[in-house]
Amino acid sequence: MDGAIEERVYVAMGSNLGDRDAHLAAGLAALRATEGIEVVAVSPLYETDPVGPPPQGPYLNGAIQLATRLDPAALLERLLEIEAAEGRTRGVERNAARTLDLDLLLYGDRELAEPGLEIPHPRLAERPFVLEPLRDLAAEFVHPVLGETIEALALRVRDPAAVRRRTPPTPR
Repeated sequence: MDGAIEERVYVAMGSNLGDRDAHLAAGLAALRATEGIEVVAVSPLYETDPVGPPPQGPYLNGAIQLATRLDPAALLERLLEIEAAEGRTRGVERNAARTLDLDLLLYGDRELAEPGLEIPHPRLAERPFVLEPLRDLAAEFVHPVLGETIEALALRVRDPAAVRRRTPPTPR
């Protein structure tokens, strides 16, 4: 890590099992406690319809901007460790319900295709539940492969009925 260039990185976070707020908060706390990672910004949360096999409850989704000196593989490894610490189990069924999901979306303007790690995230442009919170942090960021801004990508797949900005509870 010494002498490495600090990169601007974006990560998606989601949860739809158990105490969703607590899982997301624990994931953020673990990122903040990781040497070589600085949490720069966190998007508002969105409640979103599940994508995957039923029965599943709604997700809470958000995005995180990081500054890091970790290389992409080391960062992915750390994200997977944090998910596991929150009880995430990975099975054969894709898009199953989960306590915590942390997806590496963008790592600066890098393009990378390795087994188990593809940057930019290969399904980023298809997912309104990822693009809406990412747009809150990086609307003008240009997707390194598609050459379009996050704002333009989000507008193309926007679905306000399925991706709803969460409003904080009113204090009593």
